[in-house]
Amino acid sequence: MTQVKIYGIKEHLNPIKHKLSDVIHSCVVDALQYPLDKRAHRFFPLDASDFFYPLGRTDRYTILEFSMIEGRSVDAKKHLIRLLFERVQHELGISPQDLEMTIFETPKHNWGFRGLPGDEHTLNYKIEV
Repeated sequence: MTQVKIYGIKEHLNPIKHKLSDVIHSCVVDALQYPLDKRAHRFFPLDASDFFYPLGRTDRYTILEFSMIEGRSVDAKKHLIRLLFERVQHELGISPQDLEMTIFETPKHNWGFRGLPGDEHTLNYKIEV
């Protein structure tokens, strides 16, 4: 299970939502061997007055937060990060300086979906990649 929250200034984030979602999903599929039919992205377009960010960033500054079941290797997570920096810049013109991400991992038993705790499900994809 991987869920993604995407934060940015609404004037810049809203026009690219669909394309950014596609790019993020392609990176998750490639780096984490995630199924094509599983996508859980939530966008948080913010007013500029509600989004403070470090000096040296532009109004295109974007934050990605990944919540996932623990078990992916360090190499797989680093691969995801590198793909995101590369593809987001290439496909959307957002520089690596304007993109930040965090991966939060929790045990399967801390997840609940389709009526059961996560550790009671049999998933149709591997977590340990």
